[in-house]
Amino acid sequence: MIINTLFFILKRCKHISFCPFSVYSASRQQSISSVMKHGAIAILPLALGAAIYGFAFGLLAAQVGFPWWSVGLMSATVHAGSSQIVAVEQFASTQAVLGAALAGAALNLRYIGIVASLSDVLEGLSLRTKLLAIHMTGDENWALTMAERSKSPDIGARFLLGSGIVMISTWTTSTTAGAVVGAVLPNLERFGLGFAFTAAFIAMSRGLWRGQSQVFPWAVAAAATIAVVALGLPKAYAIVAGAICGLVVLFVFRRAKEVLV
Repeated sequence: MIINTLFFILKRCKHISFCPFSVYSASRQQSISSVMKHGAIAILPLALGAAIYGFAFGLLAAQVGFPWWSVGLMSATVHAGSSQIVAVEQFASTQAVLGAALAGAALNLRYIGIVASLSDVLEGLSLRTKLLAIHMTGDENWALTMAERSKSPDIGARFLLGSGIVMISTWTTSTTAGAVVGAVLPNLERFGLGFAFTAAFIAMSRGLWRGQSQVFPWAVAAAATIAVVALGLPKAYAIVAGAICGLVVLFVFRRAKEVLV
């Protein structure tokens, strides 16, 4: 029902001059809607997992003092679960806005590569539509789009947007619902719910692992992070330091490999 409602709205967009999809002719509207609906349906299993994860985030965000409306607003405008979690934790523990922002930005460095990989997918779209697609792109719908594209070159921006609409809607709704519920519950940390995010990051790290060639960069990143924490500096800066050191080592390794080859 939700998906059908979303795509009814998208179909009506062709009558609105400012809609980004108005660049397509009326004869192609049915095809566009069909491909986008395919993306929306294909992402549903991943969206279910994101909903559970988002609800837990909303619960804990409310527990540390964030009002429900701010959680929903952040989810809709930032749309990056891992950076939102770190930013909320950092702000709750230190009240340092800059540190929270830096920590979130460090975790989102991977989106530079993700967006670069979408250059062929987004080719030919208007700037407004490209920005919309980039904002709706997350780990889940990007990975699904690229996997489907490897099977069929016809899969592209429409599939990405369709799956992105479902993901951002699911994430915003689930985090907001979690915040509403969390505001009226007792302290949940004593039940160990806070470990859910640690477990989520462990799972994410496992998904990013690409083999033994990454052992040294990961070890350097971990060592740099631990060193910054040991010096008593804010944990947000430790995340940034670890990310930068790991990237530098990885870059040096790749350049050395290119020279040797």
